Amino acid sequence: MLNFVTHGATSAAPPLVIVHGLFGSARNWGVIARRLSQDRLVIVPDMRNHGDSRWDAAHGYAELASDLSALIAANGGKADLLGHSMGGKAAMQLALREPSRLRRLVVADIAPVAYGHSQRHLIAAMRAIKLEGLSLRSEADRQLTLQVPEAGVRAFLLQSLDLKASPARWKLNLEALDDEMERITGWPATAGRFEGPALFVRGALSDYIRPEHHPAILAQFPAAKFAEIEGAGHWLHADAPREFEEIVQRFLV
Repeated sequence: MLNFVTHGATSAAPPLVIVHGLFGSARNWGVIARRLSQDRLVIVPDMRNHGDSRWDAAHGYAELASDLSALIAANGGKADLLGHSMGGKAAMQLALREPSRLRRLVVADIAPVAYGHSQRHLIAAMRAIKLEGLSLRSEADRQLTLQVPEAGVRAFLLQSLDLKASPARWKLNLEALDDEMERITGWPATAGRFEGPALFVRGALSDYIRPEHHPAILAQFPAAKFAEIEGAGHWLHADAPREFEEIVQRFLV
């Protein structure tokens, strides 16, 4: 079972499960999860190889979907599911494999397609940090700056650095994520359709969901609707959290 945190209380509405992206964790979604939990239970897991969940050599979407299925089965059997990036692909996989587990699906800034980019350079940057004797996040940030110039990206990655451990450690299975990168950025040829309500939300400054992706989305999610958040990039929930929450709330009613 995945490690997870909860917000709110059980109600007539099914729980909302929020699934983070690559290098993320449940803590990234704390504020949004609390705000979405006013009238329902919100469950936010650490996905495998992230946060406080177990480490495993396999990190493909069949495995991630299976993890989510077990989590939902243990918490009422059916849920609304919101996933960002890698988490969005995991959510889509579960919707296609076990549609009865979902009532509604929200996919944040990702499409059911293979992407040509890789995040191995970020793994290399994290591995390059000298962890022995490290006690200050500012020192880790200084080291990370050598390979990751974007302050926002560094701040995001450093949320997964455990400075309380001795020595400090990454709460990410960097070896497995590196080995499985092609499966993470890829998309398995999974058959099936999810006929239920689905919402695909993109950041207007991101190119992860493009018009040419719409046919692939509609082929397997025929009831899909689309929304866009102006001024937001790939991390749209961090760039425009209140706008993102409003769109999600309206859809989940």
